[in-house]
Amino acid sequence: MVHGGLAKLVRFGAVGALGFLVDAGVLALLISLGSGPFLARIISIALAMFVTWRLNRSLTFGASEDGQAREAGRYFGVAIAVALLNYAIYSGLLLTFPACPPVLATAISTAICTAVSFLGYGKYAFRPGKG
Repeated sequence: MVHGGLAKLVRFGAVGALGFLVDAGVLALLISLGSGPFLARIISIALAMFVTWRLNRSLTFGASEDGQAREAGRYFGVAIAVALLNYAIYSGLLLTFPACPPVLATAISTAICTAVSFLGYGKYAFRPGKG
């Protein structure tokens, strides 16, 4: 049986995998409907952020002590910072390697950003409230 921090990491990985499926699925869908890969990724990241916030809140870290509004603000602050890094890596891959499929670039950029997001969410977004 998995305990403590390792269990949290496993749950975070599972939530992240689902978030990736939302991100990549929406990205692929929007591109197939005619959207460009850069605009489509902004939309897919936003949807994945919302899904992962709700799941990380209920399954991984638990609710913070100072309410959903403050928690959401912190979560999306971290998520936006990580998303900007993720998008920069994604864009860099597509611009450097034009033959790279957008979903592969998404997978690579997401894998690189996973550790950053785990630390940011765990240490900041879901921290106990301060009043």
